[in-house]
Amino acid sequence: MLERWFNISGRGSTIQAEIRGGAATFFTMAYIVVLNPIILSGAADINGDKLSFRAVATSTALVACVMTILMGVIGRLPIALAAGLGLNGVVAFTLASQMSWPDAMGVVVLEGLVITVLVLTGMRRAVFDAVPMALKQAISVGIGLFIALIGLVDAGFVRRTANPPVPVEMGQGGRLLGWPTIVFVVGLLVMMILVAKKVRGGILIGIVATTIFAMVINWLVDVPAFPNASGWSLNVPKLPSKIVASPDFGLLGHFSLFGSFEAVGVVSALLLVYTLMLADFFDTMGTVVGVANEAGLVDEDGQVPNVDAVLLVDSLAAVAGGAASGSSNTSYIESTAGVADGARTGLASVVTGVLFLGALFLTPLFEVVPYEAASPALVVVGFLLATQVRDIPWDDHELAIPCFLTFILMPFTYSITNGIGAGFISYAVLKLAAGKGKEVHALLYVIAGLFVVYFAIAPVEQLLGVN
Repeated sequence: MLERWFNISGRGSTIQAEIRGGAATFFTMAYIVVLNPIILSGAADINGDKLSFRAVATSTALVACVMTILMGVIGRLPIALAAGLGLNGVVAFTLASQMSWPDAMGVVVLEGLVITVLVLTGMRRAVFDAVPMALKQAISVGIGLFIALIGLVDAGFVRRTANPPVPVEMGQGGRLLGWPTIVFVVGLLVMMILVAKKVRGGILIGIVATTIFAMVINWLVDVPAFPNASGWSLNVPKLPSKIVASPDFGLLGHFSLFGSFEAVGVVSALLLVYTLMLADFFDTMGTVVGVANEAGLVDEDGQVPNVDAVLLVDSLAAVAGGAASGSSNTSYIESTAGVADGARTGLASVVTGVLFLGALFLTPLFEVVPYEAASPALVVVGFLLATQVRDIPWDDHELAIPCFLTFILMPFTYSITNGIGAGFISYAVLKLAAGKGKEVHALLYVIAGLFVVYFAIAPVEQLLGVN
């Protein structure tokens, strides 16, 4: 039954590889069960109200569980979903500062519904198909550089400098600080060796081994916790006092669909929906392309198998995230960790989703894995994704320059959406300047125009008289 539904052998995989890959994906993104509640419960809405940490943790794990399993069963790709980083920051620090939490979550539900309509009408698939193959490859390369940077930053290997104009530096003052960064370096070396030797489950083995090493270090040395510069970034690798914690479902359904219209006005609310929607829309496109490319599932025309179902599940995840007060849920680029460990089908996503179900009750146990043990996987996977740079036609400057902007701006601006937007705009402009405007799909012109508005949102708001 599994073979017939997921086509496991047809994609060159095995049940063992799918289980291993699904677990690897989970362990690289399990941090969201802790980090999302920290972000959302750490902010107050316009009334001064705060969300319960445990309730947000429950919503985070529950929605990730349901939507990731749904992605596996319907989308049949090894893509996991959870609350989107960046998007949850917008909800916590932009939306909630202007309205109540239910109103803010209503904005998230609205943007998810709009994207769902775009999927059902075929518009989202049309946009996906209109992007040239080289730009899709550039998106994958950019995501590789982006997640590698995330891994380096999360581990404290790269930090914001205290001495401008240099924006970032190694460690602090050019020196690596603390035992946690040493744990990261050791974990990265171990993982690189395992992957280079093509050891099955190398990434998952690396995460587990590095976590054990971190626990030993934490036992031998008095390592401080965040926010100390030489301490653990988030999770402290030590055995918890208890393993099981009761979930809190109190935030489910705690949203107001149109409350934001009354709170900030119709124009402001629509702009907020538009901003969230554009970021969510193209983050997903980049992630799906990146994961499918890494899995070798993109055909010569740049098509991803079963992409309509994948995009539909992702759209519904945004709705579900808002409805559960866990912020917009979206496809996770950390899924490439599972792909690098052998995952090729939706069975891996089912495994990841089941592990999120366990996280509902075992949150203290999953908090044992520190960033410094999981982030080496992001650097290694970043390398694997970046190898696609070889397929970009560098002699064709009208295409190569937009590709370059696409992948270089993702890490430099810390945003997948910004890189995609810059690539689309520059591609349209260069083709027009070369007198080859007809080579560009009409939809790309429309999207490029929307991205112009996206990048110029501040002046647009001023023009419309929106505060």
